[in-house]
Parts: sequence; C-alpha cells; structure tokens
Amino acid sequence: MSRRWNWDFEDDPGGGQGRPRPPRTTLPAPPVPAPSSASAPPSPREAQVRRRRLGAGIVLVALVVLLAVVLSSSGGHAGASQPRARARALVPPPKLPESDEAQAARAAVPSVLAYTPFVREGSGSSRDVALTFDDGPGPYTPGVLDVLERLHARATFFAIGRMLRYFGASTEREIRDGDVIGDHTENHPMLARLSAHDQREELFEAIARIEFLGAPRANLFRPPYGSFNAATFRLLHALGLLMVLWSVDTNDYTQPGVSVIVERALAGAHPGAIILMHDGGGNREQTIAALPAIVRGLRARHLNVVTVPQLLADEPPRAGQPLPTSLAGD
Repeated sequence: MSRRWNWDFEDDPGGGQGRPRPPRTTLPAPPVPAPSSASAPPSPREAQVRRRRLGAGIVLVALVVLLAVVLSSSGGHAGASQPRARARALVPPPKLPESDEAQAARAAVPSVLAYTPFVREGSGSSRDVALTFDDGPGPYTPGVLDVLERLHARATFFAIGRMLRYFGASTEREIRDGDVIGDHTENHPMLARLSAHDQREELFEAIARIEFLGAPRANLFRPPYGSFNAATFRLLHALGLLMVLWSVDTNDYTQPGVSVIVERALAGAHPGAIILMHDGGGNREQTIAALPAIVRGLRARHLNVVTVPQLLADEPPRAGQPLPTSLAGD
C-alpha cells in the first residue's frame, strides 16, 4: 500500500420534485365608470379612488421586486456558500516548518530503526529524560499542555486516532509547541489479538489522522496495553515505525495520588529514561497536578526534559538487544 492516501468526502445534495402550482384564478374586471366630459375635472371621490389604486400598484411592484431579490440571494448565495464552508472545514491545517533541531532529532529515528525495532530507554551517555503521554488527546490534555508550556518543556504524545475527531485542537496545539506526536493505534486494541490485516488498519488509520492535522508523518509507535507480537514487528518495519516502550511506569492511570505519581517518576528517573504517563483515557487531574513537581524534580537533578526523538539523537540505544515480549501497564 502506498504511504500516500486521499481523504474522500461526499456531499449528498438531496433533491426531490417541486410542488405543483395551484391553478391561476382570473379576477373579475372592475366596473367601468360612465364616461365623463373630457374637459370636466374628476370629482373628489374619483380622485381619491385613483390615488388609492396608484399607491396599491406601487406597493405591489415593490413587494414583487423585494421577493425576487430575497429568493435569488437565498437560493444562490446560501446554496453556494454552504459547500464552500464545508470545504474549508475539510482542508487540513498547513504543516508548520520544523526547526533545525527538530529535523535533526527526527532524523535520529530511522537511524535507530536501522538496527533495532524498539527502544525502551537511551544509552545514558547524555542526561536526557523523555516524558511520554498516552491515550489522548482528551479533555485533560489542555491542562497537561498548560504545565508544559509554562515550564518550557516538551514531551511526546502517543495519540489514539479516533480521539483526534473530538480533541484534535489539542494535538494541533502540541504540534505548534514543538511536541512530538506518535501512533497509539486508531481504537486502542490489544494488537496481539488481531490479525495482521486488522493490525495494519489500526496503525495506518492513526498515521493518516495525525498527518491530516498538520504533523509530520508519525514514525514512533507505542502499543496499547503493551500488547504486540511478531506480526506487529513486521508491520512496524513496513510502515517505518519505531516501537517506543518505557523504563519508568508511573501507573498514573490508576489515580494513586499526586505524591505517589511524583515519587514513582523521580525514583525511576535516570539518564536515558523514558517515563510513561497518560493525558487521556480517564480523569487525569492527578497527572496534571503532579507534572510541575516531576519536571522541576528532574531539572533539580540536572536532567534534561526532552522528546523521544531528541533523546535518540543525544543517546541512541544500544544495538543487539533481544526483542521484548508483550508487556502490561497501559
């Protein structure tokens, strides 16, 4: 299958037969007054009747003209403007140009993919730590972004394709902020339970939705529930996707409390760590509340909060690692 795709949208213009016109009715002609002398002026009664008829005729003509204008504007302007409005709504936002730093970091992904199909953490040669968020976008994603923007930190978001239908504005905001968007499938299934064909559909549909919002083509993937099999790896190779696992699981989706989330994130943090959190899939108020302490705690240890591509560029993982088995924790 080609890596290019087209979005096809159909508008049903509707139709139907018009209603038959009612039969025209001929009104009886008004009685003709008796002829009067050409030189005789009209009586006051005749002059009043003539003025009334003239005024009624002028009003009738004005109403006909006004009705014609209204019908032409509603039939022509509204009928043409609605398809144009729909067309504007379907046009994807323009892709924002990547900075040189982002382009260099993005190039690190295929370099790593050339020798390993997955990454769990970096080599530790630098002091980078990657914050990652799963299951969004959702109603709590803006709160996560508020914290990251305030602290000038960037993260990697693994988005569910179908959620982009409803919360795509948050993903567009992530793109503008310089965050990285990864593939978390279209519907968040356990991939190991699906056929190879269905796995491909899950992966590819999410890629399409992400790129349609203006992001670069996704080249990072995180398996829902940590579920995958050999067919998954073959598909990732064909689609150019690097599987991103994690070295620190905060289990924030269980809502264990703000202090517990902070403690778990900082306890497992080390150079090259990839920390798993969630911005969707449920109530994420605790995650939002814990995030400032996590970012500040990492920086207090002189660790750099970066995206996954930046981590791979600074400290690529070691080669020769055995393939992982399915994990739990999502």
